Amino acid sequence: MSHLSSVPERNRDRRPRERLAGSTGWERAGDRTVTVKHFCLMEELALEISTATNEDGLFEALARASMRLGFDHFALAYDRRGNAEPASLLVHNYPDAWAKVYVGFDLGGADPVRRAGERSMTGFRWDEIESYIPLTRSDRQMLHVGREYGLADGYTVPRHLPGEASGACSFVLRPQSELQDDMLRIAEIIGALAIVSARQLVGAVPLKSKATLSERQRECVLWTARGKTAAEVAVILGIGEVTVVQHLKTARDRYDVHCGQMLTLCALFDGLIGFGDVYDWWHAR
Repeated sequence: MSHLSSVPERNRDRRPRERLAGSTGWERAGDRTVTVKHFCLMEELALEISTATNEDGLFEALARASMRLGFDHFALAYDRRGNAEPASLLVHNYPDAWAKVYVGFDLGGADPVRRAGERSMTGFRWDEIESYIPLTRSDRQMLHVGREYGLADGYTVPRHLPGEASGACSFVLRPQSELQDDMLRIAEIIGALAIVSARQLVGAVPLKSKATLSERQRECVLWTARGKTAAEVAVILGIGEVTVVQHLKTARDRYDVHCGQMLTLCALFDGLIGFGDVYDWWHAR
């Protein structure tokens, strides 16, 4: 607004022959075809991204990739949070004037592209942002100002690791340029690889011993996260209310937190309970 193991050269011709047969290309999706040429381009760009050994190398690889995919600019942002020391990586070739405005006015927190990325599991076009989040008047103004600075349209690939990190890689067009739909599948893969490379350059969150809860304590935390009171949890689990209260207190002590909300967050981010365990239960009612 950094690496994966590459495919060895000698193995590159081991793709399924039946998919390469004929003039229709490698794989058909709707009325469009991912051609052999596109597949080879994807392999080449993936190799460059995944073998970048430092920030400068990642910048150069992304600059080449964005140009070959038909884009004018790119931006890769990665933020490490969680138990480790916070760290971030930002590489981009956005116009300097826009970068100064973005940083100077601290627009990151309000950026509609970033917020849309938090609601998407895959890459998305900027003209589809409103299908992910409601756009406020300020959001529209920010997108309009961005266009005035030369960032007219784009495709953003988000990735999130709850409790550890988040990242996004955007490929952007100048005004009057057109998004090439047949390159978006490649942009999805390249953007994801760039985020992985950034994570390796910054360093993953080191493993840390987590709080250990008994199965009954975990059940109490789960039903509390679903909005049940201690009395209701006791009926559901067939145990005493005092026992439920004690289980929840023990769980809070093991996480060293002092309220139920923080206990729920810790359990979610540790994977002790899943977001789906809570969300799906509510929507199934």
